[in-house]
Amino acid sequence: MGWSQDLFRFLWRSLSREVKEHVGTDQFGNNYYYIAGYKNWRGQTIREKRIVEAAKKQEVDYEPGDIPTEWEAWIRRTRKTPPTMEEILKNEKYREEIKIKSQEFYEKEKLLSKETSEELLAPPVDTQIKGHASAPYFGKEEPSVAPSSTGKTYQPGSWMPQDGKSPSQ
Repeated sequence: MGWSQDLFRFLWRSLSREVKEHVGTDQFGNNYYYIAGYKNWRGQTIREKRIVEAAKKQEVDYEPGDIPTEWEAWIRRTRKTPPTMEEILKNEKYREEIKIKSQEFYEKEKLLSKETSEELLAPPVDTQIKGHASAPYFGKEEPSVAPSSTGKTYQPGSWMPQDGKSPSQ
């Protein structure tokens, strides 16, 4: 089936005036092509294409890391010019340095947190709070069932009606 697809692609490109221009190859062996925009035989304008041909043609699934991020940015049109091998290697070296620095930072942070965790933590405090902070009687005694009154203050009781029956029954 592979040779028939290649034959069909060859015929289609020859009829549709697609001209593949080899742009570059990455360190994994993937080839990258550019096809300029053109008008087909029906007069339709076909927009430019950027194609990658994977080095491992047997594998169907794409996995992250199969294509370098610089080439992926070019394929997705977030960068205009294709990357150079020097640029890819420089960025790869930079990413490795960042991984090493972050690993060292987290190890250092872990050691510091173990040493100072006992010193910085305050002992737990026993607190007893009754009620809810939004209640009008927070921090005071809860209201009784019967109303109470002293000279200057009046505290209403918490009376509730009985089972929906009226007092006349």
